[in-house]
Amino acid sequence: MKIRKAVIPAAGLGTRVLPATKAMPKEMLPIVDKPAIQYIVEEAVAAGIEEILIITGRGKGVLEDHFDHAPELEAALAQNPAKAPLLAECRRIAELADIHYVRQKETKGLGHAILKARSFTGDEPFVVLYGDDVIMGEDPVASQLIRAYQRFGKPCVGIKQVTEEAIAKYSSLQVAPLEDNLYSVTDMVEKPAPGCEFSLFSILGRCLLTPEIYDILERTAPGAGGEIQLTDAMAVAARSGGMIGVDFTGTRYDMGSKLGVMQAQVETALRHPEIGAEFRAYLKALAAGL
Repeated sequence: MKIRKAVIPAAGLGTRVLPATKAMPKEMLPIVDKPAIQYIVEEAVAAGIEEILIITGRGKGVLEDHFDHAPELEAALAQNPAKAPLLAECRRIAELADIHYVRQKETKGLGHAILKARSFTGDEPFVVLYGDDVIMGEDPVASQLIRAYQRFGKPCVGIKQVTEEAIAKYSSLQVAPLEDNLYSVTDMVEKPAPGCEFSLFSILGRCLLTPEIYDILERTAPGAGGEIQLTDAMAVAARSGGMIGVDFTGTRYDMGSKLGVMQAQVETALRHPEIGAEFRAYLKALAAGL
């Protein structure tokens, strides 16, 4: 079955990167010359996704503006032939995919946000790309999950190992190797207390879910942080029918943390076709004086 739809939860407050996010959504923080949310949408499109639902919150209308046409800007760019590439890029952004929006009026957790997507996804499986996580690589993580789903017919999660110190901030998964970078996932816990970890494997930014998750979420009580945790619902699915963990390829940047934002900026700048060489020379000169 072709996976046509994706959901991007982007309603968080971005408190870890204040004050930058006081008036600007963290999803709009730039990585060189593109906002973080654009990298995520482009990943979904590269994986063959046709329709995207972005779950927003109060003050995030700028997300809609970014993926819409800007008639005044486009008209101004059209007056200058030298700016034709910029005009083409602005128009391309507005036509990336069929993008819908719904507002999460209360910040009750990721699970609560995903419930808002029920009428959008209907009876179809769908990819979830967390709005905090930009993952760059030649093979989109969404594509890696879709291939695993098409092979095993089970919900899939993008996983990586984290440090012992970091696992308490993430989820911890009970896994068994299948082959190569694929694992069977049979249980998980969100933000485990010390000594309660299943493993150091955690879900980082991507999952592919089936419609059954909605009925589970409807019955899911608030968990860690007093919020409805998507991990708690996925744990029920993992214990009943199992899930597939994909130890994905690609570099993840946590755009909800100040260090993650800077890592994304620096590493992307080094690869950028316009400024990469000059920025590399600058970094080398800077590092020589440290």
